[in-house]
Amino acid sequence: MLENKTVAFIGAGSMAESMISGMIKANKVPANRIYVTNKYNGDRLTELRERYDIHTMLQKELPYEEIDYFIMAMKPHGAEEALENLKSKIRADQVVISVLAGISTDYMESHLNEGQQVIRVMPNTSSMIQESATALSLGAYTEKQHEKDVNDLLGCMGEVFIIDEEQMDVFTGLAGSGPAYFYYLMEQMEKVGVEKGLEAKAARKIVAQTIYGAAKMVLEKDEAPVILREKVTSPNGTTASGVEALKENNGGKAISQAVYHATARSKEIREELESAHVLH
Repeated sequence: MLENKTVAFIGAGSMAESMISGMIKANKVPANRIYVTNKYNGDRLTELRERYDIHTMLQKELPYEEIDYFIMAMKPHGAEEALENLKSKIRADQVVISVLAGISTDYMESHLNEGQQVIRVMPNTSSMIQESATALSLGAYTEKQHEKDVNDLLGCMGEVFIIDEEQMDVFTGLAGSGPAYFYYLMEQMEKVGVEKGLEAKAARKIVAQTIYGAAKMVLEKDEAPVILREKVTSPNGTTASGVEALKENNGGKAISQAVYHATARSKEIREELESAHVLH
């Protein structure tokens, strides 16, 4: 039962806050069972404590023996130090979860004690409103009960997809980084609305509702986006004109390249970290 579990976030950035917010809103993990820690930034910890009524402290003060799930949410370059710190303080029945791009289960296991249970997950910032698309990949030693608990935990924040770890880079390119692509698209659409006389707030809500509605159609109608697009694109109509402009300006290529580049960067980060570990 998740209400009896204790969760500690190592790192107090935007992803940690998104996940904390989702957990509390879903009422699965009580606030008094959530700990957040970082190395130096006491002001940020105070901000999170006042906002969510959770436990906050510097890393050296964390009650390691009481924690069921450690969620690594710092910058990827701080992962090795964080894992080495955990190694001497935790038991095999405690689970280490990474939400960091490029941090593989193999990498975590190589820095922890033999048999340590690890899970790699990739949420996105929509976890703050319980609408994340989140991937989950298991380490070599993870027990089924912990898989179920973590799946339930992540389910507090949206839809969970259990995938092979080899697919994690492309998932990062699609979903981990994906919200930023849509925000960028919304920026451009909102800008045109304002240029054509709409109030900024009205333009923003119009664009957001339009994207929300389109996404909901895909999820609820269970039809491919290409079919839905063709259904609303009348010959010689306004939509056809807009879609043609997207094609002429390589809109499809731009979107594809965003995913390709984010996927490649996720792979690069992983390879850089693995290479540094081998050299070390």
